[in-house]
Amino acid sequence: MCGFGNEFSSEDPRCPGSLPEGQNNPQVCPYGLYAEQLSGSAFTCPRPANKRSWLYRILPSVKHKPFTAVPCGNLTENWNEVEPDPNQLRWLPFTIPKSTEKKVDFVAGLHTVCGAGDAKSRNGISIHVYTCNTSMVDRFSFLCCSLCLFVSLVPQQGEILITTEFGKMMVEPNEICVIQQGMRFSVDVFGETRGYIMEVYGAHFELPDLGPIGANGLANPRDFLCPVAWYEDRKVATGYTIINKYQGKLFACQQDFSPFNVVAWHGNYTPYKYNLKNFMVINCVAFDHADPSIFTVLTAKSTRPGVAIADFVIFPPRWGVADHTFRPPYYHRNCMSEFMGLIKGHYEAKEEGFQPGGASLHSMMTPHGPDADCFEKNSTAELKPERVAEGTMAFMFESSFSMAVTKWGLQTCQRLDKTYYQCWEPLRSHFNPNWKPSKK
Repeated sequence: MCGFGNEFSSEDPRCPGSLPEGQNNPQVCPYGLYAEQLSGSAFTCPRPANKRSWLYRILPSVKHKPFTAVPCGNLTENWNEVEPDPNQLRWLPFTIPKSTEKKVDFVAGLHTVCGAGDAKSRNGISIHVYTCNTSMVDRFSFLCCSLCLFVSLVPQQGEILITTEFGKMMVEPNEICVIQQGMRFSVDVFGETRGYIMEVYGAHFELPDLGPIGANGLANPRDFLCPVAWYEDRKVATGYTIINKYQGKLFACQQDFSPFNVVAWHGNYTPYKYNLKNFMVINCVAFDHADPSIFTVLTAKSTRPGVAIADFVIFPPRWGVADHTFRPPYYHRNCMSEFMGLIKGHYEAKEEGFQPGGASLHSMMTPHGPDADCFEKNSTAELKPERVAEGTMAFMFESSFSMAVTKWGLQTCQRLDKTYYQCWEPLRSHFNPNWKPSKK
């Protein structure tokens, strides 16, 4: 079903009429189902911000054994593992384990790269990568995030089939998927798989306001898709494991029925996906390089007007036509943190070194910008209309938080490119004290 934040309703066609008529929780639900509300906001939130869905399921989610702590692996919210590092950081493509050597599913393949804030106070952000080679279904385990408000999955290599309580979504590279707080899901993969994840603790993602752009543009609401109802009613001898991410730790419990037993649902609190090729690009058509905020797909607002906890920004294929302009991204020091990843192709400001499946982090006020080759080439290039980033898709998780890098990100992963700073070393002075303006 298409739309962003709509009031949806869906029932599995195997059980027609399974949605109650005229009310949410009748004394007896159709087909003998249980009614369960999933609240994504406080009851008393203003109506435009109120998020909730009603699920009609074979058994309620409350029926399970007690949770117990399980190892977190490389998943962490400890931002003090290592000393702060203000340098420009770049990672080579994160290593995907070979299936012939070790079976690694989505949960075991989660690795925290950086983050800030605190899940307990619901104010912060964390960024992970996932590298895996086998489906979660092999051990009947399912993930639920109890505190993060938003999990954005950005596949880079390999499609993933995400089964949720609301239905199924196939998500391919160049698409993103959002799983919201409290929603249970599992991930099936079809080979060696890699991608990026952003968790936000403090706010739901919204479409950015368009202002003078008008009523249409950027990510249009009609292009967001949410799943239709699908259920399974089966038991397995080994039971099902529910893995719960709670206060930065992982906990597991057992139950003897599938968590994907929702026959019908309605509401506006759903998982969804979006294909980045549908983004309607806005760009400069006269002069200068516009700020990258014009490429914002989704934003999670803070309490300060105009300042985001996190923005999801892309750098899509587009036309470059600006006159009298250095067209690549400008040199920059930012009061925001910028984590970038590359899904495919070559990023325009650094065609070498920044590779698909890798990443970079430019922390608050850390200088960054085009490498020396890019500067020299584009300072003398003929300024004619040209396609920019053709066959490429880079993205940025931008945050107002000053993010700390984890021990895994700096040391254990062994993918940190310690030569990154060298891409700016060849920059040379072009200063000419005798320069005179040309006569017109």
